[in-house]
Formats: sequence, structure tokens, C-alpha cells
Amino acid sequence: MSVNMDFLSTNGQAQGEVAAILNNKKMDPSRYKPWINPQDGRTYITVHSGGDKTKPENYKHVPINTNGTLRRDEWKQLDEAVLKVSKERLGGVQDLIDNNLTFNLGNAMGTTVLEWHRSKTDMTAALSMDGLTRGQNDRPVYDTNYLPIPIIHVDYELNARELEQSRSLGNPLSTDDAEEATRTVNERLEDMLFTDETYSFGGGTIYSYMNHPDISTGSLSNKWNASAATASGIKDDVIAMKQDAIDSYHYGPFVIYVPTSYETILDDDYDVSGASTQTIRQRIEALNSVQKVKVIDHLPSDTVLLVEMSSRNVRLVRGMGIQNIEWSSQGGFITNYKVMTIQVPQIRSDKNKTVGIIKYTG
Repeated sequence: MSVNMDFLSTNGQAQGEVAAILNNKKMDPSRYKPWINPQDGRTYITVHSGGDKTKPENYKHVPINTNGTLRRDEWKQLDEAVLKVSKERLGGVQDLIDNNLTFNLGNAMGTTVLEWHRSKTDMTAALSMDGLTRGQNDRPVYDTNYLPIPIIHVDYELNARELEQSRSLGNPLSTDDAEEATRTVNERLEDMLFTDETYSFGGGTIYSYMNHPDISTGSLSNKWNASAATASGIKDDVIAMKQDAIDSYHYGPFVIYVPTSYETILDDDYDVSGASTQTIRQRIEALNSVQKVKVIDHLPSDTVLLVEMSSRNVRLVRGMGIQNIEWSSQGGFITNYKVMTIQVPQIRSDKNKTVGIIKYTG
């Protein structure tokens, strides 16, 4: 399945099919989940009427003049499948969520670019005995940066014949395509952290851990899966990366990301003489300020990343969780389904143009 990225522009113009459609109906994805009531044959949408969104009584069913395709229980099956897959743990994206490194947008569908500011000057702290002495009146100087906020989505279709067959035989609706679409969206989110791709729009660029212009780089003493590599050499590489981060005034906590090709070497004994029962992975995780070592399938071979888990360094900008929507095209002959989300990683360099991201390669 292919992944698309669309944008809603600030002047009301939309770029991409999904953006154009969502730009026409108050930017509310719930309007794109019409369901058929088998009792009266009419089509409804379910909208939030205010209050706690977790309580069913705060939703109402509104009839619309559009022909629906799915019944309400069929929508429920699709949504449950999407929710189940979306909760499967990701790598780097999940680390940002687990460390509360998130920033929630108030109007995600109406935000095409996030404007953010970085201080370019130092402020001075005053020292006095009474706290009444007026400190230096610093006037910070900021530069302005922009982060694109795209819609990430994957298309799939439900076969009308299979749908009718499931109804007539009483079989559960097939959710395979919805699940695969959700996995593909998740993988694209991971790619936005661990590949060399960049995404530019509206004067800003989405960078990854691999290609941000302010990351620090270095070389591994040996490839960790090479015959010349030693357990102590691997540990020394991590210490060197940590020192590079400290030299840039980034003090952790840190997560170490390694490629799949380094998975098994980290399970070897750290001390082959048997004096220690630790594995290489455990020895690295015992280093001060190192949270964990995590394997990332999306990382290139012989590439190791050290990333500081702090909000001044990186955060996940979240506008909309993974949604499943429907609409018709080709004059109503084709019913389209899309899994979509608005989530973007944001790497934030400081006034010294440094970030807490260290990349070593072999």
C-alpha cells in the first residue's frame, strides 16, 4: 500500500485529494463515517454534542441526505481493527509518547504549518539578598521557524460483493485492508524519524534523526557485528557518543537506537570470561542517563543513534489520531476508504544550533 501526504493551506486552498475533501465540510472527520440504520434505511452520522468525549451520552445521531455504505456495527468493526493496530508499539514514535514529549494542536485540520520560535540570545539571572533589586531588563531575540503539518493517509477499498456476502451469511466484516493500511501509516511515521527523507512545505522542512542539519556525527571504532568489535569497544562507542552530547549541553536521558543487524550481538555476554552475567545491552543500559537500547528496523546498517529524550530537543506534534473515513468518487460509483492521521516529529535545535542527537556510523 502507498502512503500519501496532503496539506491544507492557510488561504483555504487544499493540496491533495484528502485535504480538498476535508476542507469542504468544516474539517470534521466524523462527517465521513456515514452509517445505514437497517431499521429505517436512512443514513446517519454520529457527532459529538459537547462534554466528555469518552461518554456515549454526549453523542447524537444526525440524519443526512447522503447514501451510506456501511452499517454502524460494520463501522465499529473497522474502527476497532484500526485502533488495535494503531496501539501496536512503534519504536521512536512510541518513545516520544512514553516520555510525554508531545504537543497537541488545537485545530489540526486548519493548521498547515506550525510556527515556532527559538531564542537567539542569553538571559541573565540577577543575584540579590532581598529579591527586590531589579535585574537586567533582557529583551530576548527570537528567530522564526516553520514545521509542515501534513495529513498522512493510505487508501483501500471494500469489495461490495464481499460486504453483501458477509451480511447475508452473518460473517464478520473483513478488516484485513484496514489493518494493513494502519500498519503502513505507522511505518511512515517511523520513516519520518529514521530515514534520510525530508518533507518541505510552507517555508519549513520536516527533518529526521538522520538528516537534521544540526546533529553531531562520528565514527564507530568498529562495526558492532564485525569480528574486530569487542564488548568494551561497543561500550566505549556509546560513552563517546554520550560525551559528544554533553559537549553540546545535552545531558539526557538518552535512548540508543541500533539497526536490526546489531540485535543479536547485543545479547552476547559482556564479559566472556564469565566474571559478569550482564549482556552487552545490559552493560550499555547501566550507563548513567541511558534509558534503554532499542532496535529499529528502519535504521540503515551500521548506524547508531543517541537521542536525548527532552522537550527542548524533540517532540511529537499531534493533531489527530489515526482515523478511518469514507467518501464516494467517480460520481458515486466508487466508495473510498482511507486511514489517516496528523502527527509530525519536530526536532528543535537550540540557540547554539545544536541538538541532542548523535549519529555514529561504521
